[in-house]
Amino acid sequence: MKYLFTVFLVFFSIIAFGQEKPGYKYPPLIADKIDEKITLDGILDEAVWDSEEWATDFYQFFPSDTSLAKAQSKVRIVYDDKFLYIAAVMYNLGPRERYVSTSLRRDFRGEQNDGISFVIDTFNDYTNAFQFGVNPYGVQRESLIANGGMLPTDLNLAWDNKWYSAAKIYEDHWIVELAIPFSTLRFNDNAMNWNINFYRIDSEYNERSTWTPIPRNFSIISLAFSRKLIFSEPLKKESANVSLIPYAAVATDRNFLEGTSNPVQPTFGADAKVGIGPALNLDLTFNPDFSQVEVDEQVTNLDRFEIFFPERRQFFLENADLFADFGTRNVRPFFSRRIGVDRDENTGQNVQNQILFGGRLSGKIGEDWRIGLMNMQTANDIERGISGKNFSVAALQKKVFSRSNVGMIFINRETLDLGQEFSLFNPTDFNRLAGIDYNLASEDNRWTGKFFYHRTFEADNPENSGALHGQLNYNDLHIAASLSFSDIGENFNPQVGFTPRNDYKRMAGGFAYQFFPQSNLINRHGPGFESEILWNERLGVTDELHTLLYEIQFQSLSRFALTFNNRYTYLFAPFDPTRTRGEQLAAGTDYRNTFMGFRYIGNPRQALFFTLRGEIGEYFTGDIKTLQGAMNWRLGYLANISMNFSYNNIRLPEPQNSADLFLIGPRIDLTFTKDLFWTTFFQYNNQIDNININTRVQWRYAPVSDFFLVYTDNYFPSTFAPKQRALIMKLNYWFNI
Repeated sequence: MKYLFTVFLVFFSIIAFGQEKPGYKYPPLIADKIDEKITLDGILDEAVWDSEEWATDFYQFFPSDTSLAKAQSKVRIVYDDKFLYIAAVMYNLGPRERYVSTSLRRDFRGEQNDGISFVIDTFNDYTNAFQFGVNPYGVQRESLIANGGMLPTDLNLAWDNKWYSAAKIYEDHWIVELAIPFSTLRFNDNAMNWNINFYRIDSEYNERSTWTPIPRNFSIISLAFSRKLIFSEPLKKESANVSLIPYAAVATDRNFLEGTSNPVQPTFGADAKVGIGPALNLDLTFNPDFSQVEVDEQVTNLDRFEIFFPERRQFFLENADLFADFGTRNVRPFFSRRIGVDRDENTGQNVQNQILFGGRLSGKIGEDWRIGLMNMQTANDIERGISGKNFSVAALQKKVFSRSNVGMIFINRETLDLGQEFSLFNPTDFNRLAGIDYNLASEDNRWTGKFFYHRTFEADNPENSGALHGQLNYNDLHIAASLSFSDIGENFNPQVGFTPRNDYKRMAGGFAYQFFPQSNLINRHGPGFESEILWNERLGVTDELHTLLYEIQFQSLSRFALTFNNRYTYLFAPFDPTRTRGEQLAAGTDYRNTFMGFRYIGNPRQALFFTLRGEIGEYFTGDIKTLQGAMNWRLGYLANISMNFSYNNIRLPEPQNSADLFLIGPRIDLTFTKDLFWTTFFQYNNQIDNININTRVQWRYAPVSDFFLVYTDNYFPSTFAPKQRALIMKLNYWFNI
C-alpha cells in the first residue's frame, strides 16, 4: 500500500505539472556592453547611466501584492569583459533623515534592514541563483539561493566572495553602484540571457517591493518569478579564475578536567577555488581551520533524539544544496558536519577530528545537468583511539520539465586500516549509501514535492536498510496544504547523514487557510491543522502529534500564533524526561499529553523587540511550563544587544526528577567600522552544568580577508571552576590569480 501511495503521488505530479514551461510574462531588461570606465562612488555621472534602459515600476510585495510600490526604485545593468555593473536608485516619498541598518557587518539579514538585493539566475533553471545586496550605508551581503527559493531558509548568507560596491545617500533617495567580477559567477559560455529579479526592503514605509511581481503567499526570494536580462553580446570568460586563500594561525588550549594543555603552536593551511570552464568550480583545502566559526547556540534538549545544527564552515557552502538537500527533514543522507567529528574511545564523547585535506568539484555540465564530487580525509588520533576516515560523495542532478529535477547520490565512508600491512582501508569498516530523489516544483510554484528512495550498505549487508519518502505540497493565496508518507527501515544507517531514528513509518499532513482583511492593523490571519503519526510493525503506533493553530500577521510585521496540541509517546527505550540523569521512565510505557502553546515575533523594525514562545500542559507523567525567546536591542548600527533565554518548569511525580531548566545567552555585537567588529556570546545552561564564553574580534583588512582573535572558555556554574579554555589568532588573505 505504501508503495502504491508514493507511485500515485509521483505519477500525479508528473502528469499534472510536467508539461508546464516558463513564460515571458513581462518585458526583459537589456544589458549593453560598454568600454567606458565606471567609478563606484554612488554618483551616476558616467554616460552609460544616461539611458532609458532602466528596470522601473516595482510592485508591492508587502503589505499587499495588488499595486505598484509606493516608494519606487529603478535598476540598470551594463557589462564589459570583466565585470557586471549594476546601478540602482531607491526613491523616497520625501526627504529622509535615517535608514535602518542593524550593523555595519557584512551579510546583514532581516526584514528590519533597509536595502536593495539583486537575484541572478545565471543558468535560467529557476532553481539556483546568486544574490548580491547593499544597504544605504554601503554594507554588502552576498548569498546563494537553492531549491527555487521556496523558503527563507533557502538563502545561504554564509557564502563569501569578492566584489565591489558603493552607496550614497541623498535628500530624497539613495544610490548604489556594484561591480561583480564575472569570475565570481558561474554561467554557460556564450550565454545570451539570464533570469533576474530585484527586491527592496524599506523600513520607513513598512514596504517590500519587487521588480517582477511575486504573490505574497510565496517567499520574496522565489526564483519562479523573474524576468530576462538580455546581453547585447554573448558572455565569455577570458581571464583565469583562480583564487588562493592561505591562512596562518596560532592557538593554545587547556583542558582542566583532564589536566592537559597544548602550548602556543602555529598552524598553516590554505583553500583554493579554481574555475574549470565558466560553470564548474573546484574547491581545494589543505589542513583547514574553522576556529573563527561562531559557536553553536545552545538549546535545552527535552527530545529523545539528536538535535540538528546547521553547517557554518565556508568550504562546504558553495553549491551545498547539491549535496545537503537530498532527503528531507530528519532523513538527510549527507550532513557535512559529520566530517571532522569522531568518537573519543576513551570517554565515549564526540570530539573534533582534524581534516587533513579535501577537494570538491561542483557546478553545471550542460544546460540541464549539475554535478557534485567531494573527497575529504581526516587524521588518525592514536591517543583518542580514532582512525582516520575517508569521505567520498558523488551527486548528479538533471533538470526536468520547467523547474523540477531528478538527482542521484552516492556516499562512501571508509576507515583507515592501520593494522594491515598492505591494505589502505579496513575492508570490513565502511558505510555506503545510494539514493535517487525527484524534486517537484511547478512553474507557478503552487505545487511542490519531494520523492526519494535511499539505501545504506555495510559489511554485513543487513536487510531492511532503505528509506522511502513521498511528499506533495500545495500553496495558493489562501490555502496551504501538504501530505507526506515515509518508511524508514530498521537497518537504515547513514553514518554521514542526519537521521535521529530509524525503524518507523510516518504519515503527516497539514492544512491552513489565510484571510486578507482590509485592515490597518492585521495583514493576514487564519486557522490551520497539522498532524503526524509514526508507527512500526513490531510496536504499532509509537508517536502522534496533532495541532490546531490560529496565526495572525500584523501590518507591523509582528506575528502571533496560538496552538492546541495533543501528543502520544511510546517509549521503546528508557528515558529521563528532564535529561538530568534522573530516574528514567521504563521502556514499553506510553503517554498521551495535551498542552497549549503560543508564538510571538515582535516588530523587527523597532529598536527594542521580543520573540517569545511558550507552552503549558501535560508532560509525560507530570506537567510542564515553558517560556523561550529573545530580547533584541539595537543601538543604531553601532551595537546590537540580545538575550536568548529558555525556562522549563518540569514537575514529575517521584521517583522521576522534577527540574527547573535555565538557559540564558546574552550576546553583544559591536560595530566600530565597516571593517572592525567585536562579538561576545555568553551561554549559561544548567541542564549540562556549563557556562560558555566566546568572544571574537574580526578585522576585515582587505576584501574577504580577515584577522580573527577568538577566546573561548567553559566553567562550572556553581564554583566558576574552569573546564576548558582556548585562545586562537588567525590571519587569512584572498588572492585572485
